[in-house]
Amino acid sequence: MRITSKGQVTIPQDVRERFGFHPHTEIEFAVEGQQVTIRKRDTAASKGRALVERLRGRATVKMSTDDIMALTRAE
Repeated sequence: MRITSKGQVTIPQDVRERFGFHPHTEIEFAVEGQQVTIRKRDTAASKGRALVERLRGRATVKMSTDDIMALTRAE
């Protein structure tokens, strides 16, 4: 098996079927010493975590939580 010029590799069908790697399955690579392991990603937790990480530190308004709550409650 070879890696393409785009960095892609085909996972053999029997491996995909055995481990349930269906189209759109989220996977992750784990590096352990000189070995790389591929495994399914816990999508429910990882999607939320990824969203929080992407948004962290992006706020531009310097308001306190109380100020924001007052705006949402029209106080």
